[in-house]
Amino acid sequence: MIKVPFAIIGGSSTNSISFPDDLDDDSIIIILKDKIFETPFGDSPPLTVFEISTESGTKNVVSCRMHGWMSDRTRRDSSKQIFWVFREMGVKKIIAEGGVGAIDMEMEPGAIFIPDDYIDFSARKDVNLAHDHLLIMRDPVCSTLRDIAISHIDSRKTMIFPKGVYAVTDGRHFESVAEVKMLGMLGAHAVGQSFTPEVYLAREIGACYLGLYLVVNYAEGVLPEWDYAKFKDLYYNESKNIGNILLNTIKSLDMTSDECACASLRVETLLS
Repeated sequence: MIKVPFAIIGGSSTNSISFPDDLDDDSIIIILKDKIFETPFGDSPPLTVFEISTESGTKNVVSCRMHGWMSDRTRRDSSKQIFWVFREMGVKKIIAEGGVGAIDMEMEPGAIFIPDDYIDFSARKDVNLAHDHLLIMRDPVCSTLRDIAISHIDSRKTMIFPKGVYAVTDGRHFESVAEVKMLGMLGAHAVGQSFTPEVYLAREIGACYLGLYLVVNYAEGVLPEWDYAKFKDLYYNESKNIGNILLNTIKSLDMTSDECACASLRVETLLS
């Protein structure tokens, strides 16, 4: 299988474009387009592998969608299929994106939220590829990836929340007013459906992980009524901006120097 050190998991924030094609980046060469891989958990969703040319050399990147194509399978199964392929490819750096609802009123729609912790209310806590590692979730997000991503966001145009707690729910419906109130009381700053199980599986395969999320609305009950027109506008008009942030972050990564502690948070299990 082709070796690819970098991965991008697409969510709702780039779902309105064909990524990376619609970014019109001349440094990109598509190697595999919508390739389906056989895995022990079933056929994977379509994955695209592309090459990015940078000043320091070329980088291979694999990308896939996590929204919009899953009508025939569960998120649990698709996550295992995707991360099995990532593991076989040797992926070491993963960036995921998506949309979230703000619980913190200071997070205005259009802001970018990069959580450093989470509360998992999903039913996807036990999704795994094997049972040979103990996964320590003390620092679930790679601080090095976060710092590099933030450096590629124009703070003059975009409000940035570089830390906070992501509350994960299953959906696909939005949460109720009472649920949002509960999540806020527990310390969550935003709510969405796409932080787990990706963060668990990234640690399982020994990869650094970063989640970068566009605030698309206020969660239910935070304001009397959130603005669907604004929600739709962000969905269609911010995709290229988010896509470019992802690409520029990958371009800036250096595989030869790891300054983070992510690798030390996966150890061999003591259970046989």
